[in-house]
This record gives sequence, structure tokens and C-alpha cells, in this order.
Amino acid sequence: MNDQPIAAIEVANLRKSYRGRPALAGLNLQLKPGQIVGLMGDNGSGKTTLLKILAGVLAEWEGEARVAGLEPGPESKALVSFLPDASFLPDSHKPADSIAQFTRFFDDFDAKKARDMVDFFGLPWDRNLKEMSKGMREKLQISLAMSRRARVYLLDEPISGVDPASRDVILRGILQNFADDALMLISTHLIQDVEPIVDSVIFLRAGQVLLQGDADELRTEHGVSLDALFRKVYAS
Repeated sequence: MNDQPIAAIEVANLRKSYRGRPALAGLNLQLKPGQIVGLMGDNGSGKTTLLKILAGVLAEWEGEARVAGLEPGPESKALVSFLPDASFLPDSHKPADSIAQFTRFFDDFDAKKARDMVDFFGLPWDRNLKEMSKGMREKLQISLAMSRRARVYLLDEPISGVDPASRDVILRGILQNFADDALMLISTHLIQDVEPIVDSVIFLRAGQVLLQGDADELRTEHGVSLDALFRKVYAS
């Protein structure tokens, strides 16, 4: 009898091109649940493409991809909470409108948790998104994404474009609402900011894994922070 848990994410020889230019070039990954993984790389390294494939919102790729044992599609989408890098809520929405929409769309959505996160972030209930700053919009979207009881959380640049103080608050909000038996994959170029919360990291370059490993082990082996290691690896 095999007691090994099903891998949260499995990718084998994954390939995706745009107009003949490869975004993913034979990518291989296997990630277990119960950890926060930093997905790091320069622009064009394939981070967003990978997340979109895993989220089931990008088609016409080659190779194999599985999320909680399922190929990306309607069944896997029910287990994945995806936060894209672009705003996905109507400008006219107030927080209560967005919470009501997610309640209708997702069976695993916890409206009370979402309301608690809105209060944690100090967001105004009486203002719509058009009246909110970029940081406020980001916090509302994170409140919604983290209030699903998902098996896998895919967050694409959740702290980009906001000030350092907001980044810290956002990361604290993410951490306190993350279930221990789930997997979180965070795409970011702000390595220094997310370094304190990640258990392991993946460095991508040109659609392939350049370096992967446990965060503490990599820091010990190389004697530098993940941010410094990233700079060193990408400079070589």
C-alpha cells in the first residue's frame, strides 16, 4: 500500500510557445503539498505561463501537467485558487459585491473568512474598486483568493506595484489564511520580500528550471540569502 500523498503539482516535459518563441521549454517539476514555494525568474522566464496552465486558463500546450492528480480542466479548477497578475474585478464592485460573486461561483468559498480579511487589511466597505488604490485592490483580490478552501493556491506577483509596508501586510494576510495541507506557489521578482515565508524555491530561466531546492538548505549550502543567490545565479 502506498501512503505517499498525491503530488500537488506534477509537470513533465511541459512546453508552450507564443508565435514560435518558447515560453516553457521542457519544464519538469514535482511539488508536494504542505509548503509555500517561491517561483522566481526574470521577465520572460515562463512564470506566468506555468501558473496559467496549472490554473486551467491557458490551452494548447504540450507535455504533461497535473494538479492534485488531475489534468488542468474543470475538475482541477475546483481545487485551485488562482490570483492572476492583472485586476479581475469590476470597477463598480464594493467588497461586499465581490464577496457575493465569489460565494455564487465557488462552493469552497468562505465568505466569513473573506470579510475578516477585508477588515484585517483595513479596506473600506463603502468604496468601490474605482475609488481604491492599487494596493487596496490587490488586498481585496488576495482576500478573495485566500478565502477559498483550495488544495493549491497559485499567486502571480501578489505584491508587485505596492509599497513595502503594504507588501508586509499582504504577506501576513496570506500566511495567516494558508492551510498546512495545501500548496502555495508564489510567482515573484521581489525575492527579498517573500524570502521569510517560502519553504522552497524554483528559479526559472528561459522556460526551464535553473535551480530548485529547500530554502534553508540553499542558504546553508551557498552561504547567502536567496535574494543574493538569485542575483549570483542569474549573473552567471
